[in-house]
Amino acid sequence: MKKPTMPYRKIVFGTNEIYHILNRGVAQAPIFLSFKEYSRFLNLTDFYRYANSKICFSHYERQPKEMKEKILETIRKNNPLLVEIYAYCLMPNHFHLLLKQLKENGISVMLSNLQNGYAKYFNLRYQRQGPLFQSMFKAVRIETDDQFLHVSRYIHLNPSTSYLVKTEELLSYKWSSFSEYLGERPAIFTNKKQIIDLIGGKRKYKEFVFDQVKYQQELEKIKHLSLEKPQVSIYPTPGVGRK
Repeated sequence: MKKPTMPYRKIVFGTNEIYHILNRGVAQAPIFLSFKEYSRFLNLTDFYRYANSKICFSHYERQPKEMKEKILETIRKNNPLLVEIYAYCLMPNHFHLLLKQLKENGISVMLSNLQNGYAKYFNLRYQRQGPLFQSMFKAVRIETDDQFLHVSRYIHLNPSTSYLVKTEELLSYKWSSFSEYLGERPAIFTNKKQIIDLIGGKRKYKEFVFDQVKYQQELEKIKHLSLEKPQVSIYPTPGVGRK
């Protein structure tokens, strides 16, 4: 496993704590230009969420299909998870992850391998040089159940609020976990049970996301929870504790 090479950050990631992670392309440039890039990023995320120290993704990807299945099965059987992923959304020039750290330094190791692996792939594919992502991903710790729910909704609404798709077409957006939450397609690596149980089922979660009145009422709270705002204003009132 590669050691994290990202710059020093003030935040210390706590094991068994949940975080909203965001990073953008340098100068907000696109980081996904085709179906292949989105798919590659998701495959890398699945691969590097495990504490795997014996093989890199590029070597794994070159293997025949049968060997790849065997390698992946071995990794999942013999390597513990670094992180638990609850929600994700890939946008043309940035990505969101909602995840829990399960092992010490798990987030830093996983994000380092994910971003480095994807940047090498993207640079080779488009014959470019230099960094692809901003130097350090942003992270905010989730402190309450209420925040946990609202951040998941913020993430899943991102394609709509960024005008990529209409709100009623969110389920057709392939690069987020929202359709997985509603059972429209199998989950790739997302653990959706905790949020679904917290809100009381898939139907209630769908209403929670699509209810525009409630969304507008919570808009300022969601903006504060968004990593695109100054972090000094995040979580002004702790509210109900997360269990």
